Amino acid sequence: MAEIEQYSAHIPVLRDQFVEAMFSDPDGCYVDCTFGRGGHSRELLAKLSAKGRLLAIDRDPEAIIVGQKLAAEDERFSIEHSDFGALGALLDVRGWYKVSGIGFDLGVSSPQVDDATRGFSFRHSGPLDMRMDSSQGKSLLQLLEHVSERDLIEILRKYGDERYAQRIARAILKAQHASLLATTAELENICFHAVPKKARYGTTHPATRTFQALRIWVNDEMGQIDHAIEAAIDHLQDAGQLAVISFHSGEDRRIRDLIESHVHACICPPQMPICVCGKKPTMRWLQKKPLRASEQELETNPRSRSSMLRVAQRLSEQEGLKLSGYSGVSA
Repeated sequence: MAEIEQYSAHIPVLRDQFVEAMFSDPDGCYVDCTFGRGGHSRELLAKLSAKGRLLAIDRDPEAIIVGQKLAAEDERFSIEHSDFGALGALLDVRGWYKVSGIGFDLGVSSPQVDDATRGFSFRHSGPLDMRMDSSQGKSLLQLLEHVSERDLIEILRKYGDERYAQRIARAILKAQHASLLATTAELENICFHAVPKKARYGTTHPATRTFQALRIWVNDEMGQIDHAIEAAIDHLQDAGQLAVISFHSGEDRRIRDLIESHVHACICPPQMPICVCGKKPTMRWLQKKPLRASEQELETNPRSRSSMLRVAQRLSEQEGLKLSGYSGVSA
């Protein structure tokens, strides 16, 4: 417990910008879909009135312990032990059909990386787990027992943008089949020696992209994002705001494309002078170009270096009709 308590003081990335992007009404209802150790939630609670409410979600049992303590101290706050892919169902059960703001801080948190037993980092040897919730699903080691080389190559390329995916995937499975792979240190060593010598000593460790890709795969993070962003947009009230922090290009592209499909909903051919399909926009960009951490934040919190914040706002039905140019007459 003492270890968990010390983690609650870790520095949240883009804290002020993220909370400001979500916040609009001190009396509103808000959702922090990635509680972590509560840095963003506490900042948002400081802005809420006595009527305001905040629901947090996290699938990490250690985060839930921290959140339950906060809930005992502040009646405006509650937390659910769940993945954020279940966002829609969690809100519907509460009767929160329309909320003022929803935020996501994607990826792995500093406490998870720092705990070697979780298997997220190659800097300290630990088991090959990588599950956000170790009580659910299969560990990385279990999944590697059944994955094909072709699929593993695709995972490393798709989720890690790994240039040497084929070499690394082949080396991982060779070691796994020879029972020479059981720890993060062994996986790091395999990645290091799988890449060409010229690529081993750059600014980024050769295992970084592989560890990232495998974590995303183990936790189905892209699938979770798809469900959660759609549910978030559906549950935002008019002028409600969606804020998403991501940490690598694959996540950021997925977020951008999901929101963009609601900003430009029309599917009419480009040669059509006006929209006749009737699909109207439901969102507008407030921050389409990703906002990044300042130099000052980078000095105090190096983890924020790769962070990217996008922000969008829910349109009213009237605004959507106006922007779509839909005449209401079918072709």
